[in-house]
Amino acid sequence: MAQDEPADSKFGTFGGVFTPCTLTILGVIMFLRFGQVVGQSGVLFALLIVAASKLITTFTTLSLSAIATNTRVKGGGAYYLISRSLGVEFGGAIGVVFYLAQAISVAMYVIGFTEAFLMTYNLSADHFIAIATVVNIGTFICVYIGASWAIKVQYFILAALALSLVSFFAGAIPDINLELLQTNLQPHFESGESLFTMFALFFPAVTGIMAGANMSGDLKRPSQSIPTGTLWAVLVTGLIYMTLALVLGTVRSHDELINNNLIMKDIAVWPALITVGVFAATLSSALGSMMGAPRILQAFSKDEIFHSLRFFGAGSGATREPRRATVVTFVIAQLCILLGDLNAIAPIITMFFMITYGLLNLATFYEAVTHNPSYRPTFKYCHWSVSLAGTLGCLAVMFLMNWVWATISILMIAGLHWYIRFREIESRWGDLNSGVIFERSRQNLLRLEQEVYHPKNWRPIILALSGTAWTRPHLAIYGHWLTSGHGILSLGHIVTGNIEDYAERRAKFEETLRNFINDEELLAFPAVVISPYISDGIEALVQCHGIGGLRPNTILLGWPGDEQKSETFGATVRLVSRLGRSVIAVRFLDADVDNAWDVPHGTIDVWWRGKKNGSLMLLLAHLLHQNPEWRGNPIRMLRSVSTETGREDVINHIEEQSAMARISVEPIAIVSENAETAIQHHSRNAAIVILGFEPPEEGKEAEFFNHMETFAGNLPRVLFVNSAGGMELES
Repeated sequence: MAQDEPADSKFGTFGGVFTPCTLTILGVIMFLRFGQVVGQSGVLFALLIVAASKLITTFTTLSLSAIATNTRVKGGGAYYLISRSLGVEFGGAIGVVFYLAQAISVAMYVIGFTEAFLMTYNLSADHFIAIATVVNIGTFICVYIGASWAIKVQYFILAALALSLVSFFAGAIPDINLELLQTNLQPHFESGESLFTMFALFFPAVTGIMAGANMSGDLKRPSQSIPTGTLWAVLVTGLIYMTLALVLGTVRSHDELINNNLIMKDIAVWPALITVGVFAATLSSALGSMMGAPRILQAFSKDEIFHSLRFFGAGSGATREPRRATVVTFVIAQLCILLGDLNAIAPIITMFFMITYGLLNLATFYEAVTHNPSYRPTFKYCHWSVSLAGTLGCLAVMFLMNWVWATISILMIAGLHWYIRFREIESRWGDLNSGVIFERSRQNLLRLEQEVYHPKNWRPIILALSGTAWTRPHLAIYGHWLTSGHGILSLGHIVTGNIEDYAERRAKFEETLRNFINDEELLAFPAVVISPYISDGIEALVQCHGIGGLRPNTILLGWPGDEQKSETFGATVRLVSRLGRSVIAVRFLDADVDNAWDVPHGTIDVWWRGKKNGSLMLLLAHLLHQNPEWRGNPIRMLRSVSTETGREDVINHIEEQSAMARISVEPIAIVSENAETAIQHHSRNAAIVILGFEPPEEGKEAEFFNHMETFAGNLPRVLFVNSAGGMELES
């Protein structure tokens, strides 16, 4: 509990949730437009509209209840819940839209009050803007003083609303006419109206389910009050609307229902109570929206998604009243009042609320299906299928009502989502993104493990033994080029020493490596192990790094700089080969550490000596060439032959291999008695040369090193490749 928000200043379930929800639902639409909905749609379709609306709001309430009981709910209502689940992008987008929906709702309820006021006292429509403005100012003043006072006023409004309904039903009983009901069962749509336009007109009436959630920061126990209070409000108001539809269709003709916006007053036994009820309902709904909207803007601004809105995140007084946000809400409502058309405003609000409801359902759906251990709601009556149905229902109804406004609304959300992502705004709270990715990865890994492996699906999963990668970045960068867009790269660093001495520093080594990856913008993962000996560390990394089908199939390491290191290198290569991994040994003379990303001019030369290593060599050349930086470096496939007579056959063979591999190469056959001389002469201007090798036998490491050095000679950049198989060029 924050020090500046005393417990005794907060509200319980009845006052903080049930009352504002009920008053907002039983508001202006019920008194001034529900007769029109029944008259045009007919009783059966009116019941369908109420049932469909309540079904969507019930699904949403169940989702709201689940997600509200899974986290410590603070101010901001639906915005807070969505942003903490779906992330900053969706949270920021919905924060803007949901706030506007609530702010515009203030205007809708004020307009409704003004219409009723003018009709009650037979005043000229010329006074409409003036009266609505006065009411808007009065609502603003009540809320600006503080929510506590406004909540107390709502108790009296609830009592007045109950009395007005009693008056209506008492007056309707003597007029019940079953023959009239028979006539009113069927629709009587006027020109341009339909079931969906009536749905759009009615739906704002049931959006009041968020009135309690919007007050989440002012509730004593939001995780208990929001589910209980909202569900009871949905149930009670649903029964009232169903009963109203039947009664209205039983006591008045469809013409009267359509043309008389105060039909309930004419039916009531005490008409004055209906007038009181209309005034009370519209004013209470305006108060509820005027209280809820600023709290959404305040919570949204506190998160600093848009720095320009930080000014509105401040609170006033001991209870942190959002007075700055209240002023902005008043201005927006006043601008909408100038439009003065309730029927024009209602569909816009409907779209904004439908998007909010849809995303709230989507957030709960993702929380459930990702099986995140942190998702432990105490409310147990919401299955993921209910949340998914709520999401799809909201989307479908949006397009059925008005596909143009639905498209505009979705594009608006998408645009805000893109803008926030483009600005790379980071949230300071945990959200579902990592959970969704984890669950998707988990399922895909299990599926990959069960799939029968085929050489066609071979991809480079490279473990680069880069050590302190920042001192020889060419290893990491070439690993990036060989896997970018096609495979996975891990940078391995072995810290020699006793694990008891270095265990606490391991995280620091890994963080340093991760920083190098981020600074160089590599697509790679860090891998750090502590081992007394380099050889043991390599063995541990090669055997244990990765998971399932994503274990490294290729080890990238540096070529030894001198003969003295050849024994260790030879032992490492033999070990890697026995473990079934391919090897790429990088031999660069005088590598430029400061310009490691520079692509050298020249060709990519593959010296073919058969398919044992040749298939992997050619594929690596292709993968390198696929990088935009290397597109200007053509691939050459070369082979040395001892006589001119065999030259044509070699060219044909290379062309066949290239065609089967579907890799474009320039075939070259060189007649030479000395392969070493041919390689150094014909590839002296190559950007990089790829040569095959076989691991040395034990005790012959130095001989192997010197032999391979004669092939490489003074070539500046050479990749020595030993293939463990597992891939085919023809696949």
